[in-house]
Amino acid sequence: MDTVLEAAPQVETQVAVQIDPFSHHVVAIVPAAGIGSRMGACKPKQYLTLLGQSILAHTLDKLLSHPQINQVIVALHPEDTEFAALPQAKHPKLVTVIGGSERADSVLAALDKAPDNGWALVHDAARPCLTAQDIDKLLASRVHFPQGAILAMPVRDTMKRANSLGEISSTVCRDNLWHALTPQLFPTSLLRLHLKAALAAGAVVTDEASAMEWAGISPGLVAGRADNIKVTHPDDLELAELFLLRANA
Repeated sequence: MDTVLEAAPQVETQVAVQIDPFSHHVVAIVPAAGIGSRMGACKPKQYLTLLGQSILAHTLDKLLSHPQINQVIVALHPEDTEFAALPQAKHPKLVTVIGGSERADSVLAALDKAPDNGWALVHDAARPCLTAQDIDKLLASRVHFPQGAILAMPVRDTMKRANSLGEISSTVCRDNLWHALTPQLFPTSLLRLHLKAALAAGAVVTDEASAMEWAGISPGLVAGRADNIKVTHPDDLELAELFLLRANA
């Protein structure tokens, strides 16, 4: 399930951003060290087959083919035995690092390989339906959001808060609520700085934006497509296949 965010009124960011918003150096980071236990599969979910190739392969195809992405860094589990067999593993724009036990650890490992004077575009390994148009929109948002921004989608459904018994305790107003998606795009040096500091302080870091929020920065929200789903449960595979087939039609 996607993180749900509450959009605050737009205010000037509290931290001066020194990165040129027109910088052309963009590094895509893909944390792929997880095991995907919720899928209940015999292998990590990013290696499950979807239309003839793995979920991760579809994801990498979208990033490697984008002309504004200069490099793709994939953070792998130290015992990964699947990645080297992917055709994408030999792409000249792609490099790998060893990830960590948590998503933030994997992102940091990749950030340490990225140039300081540029932008880091972090995308979930299990979101294979990303479109070039959404990447374009996010990259273009650097003009309006030099502090960084994320793809997100306004909440459309009625939101319920549950109690410990699994019963509805209240209905939550959905005004200004957004589902957080990926990619999430930030100046590389700032993301590295604040991600390290947030982890050192014991902050809960569920995505890159949460580390920036912890540091007092308000990332921008860029409306993304609803079909940019994250494959988390078995039912998501069929839906992702449908979206990919439609995109390729």
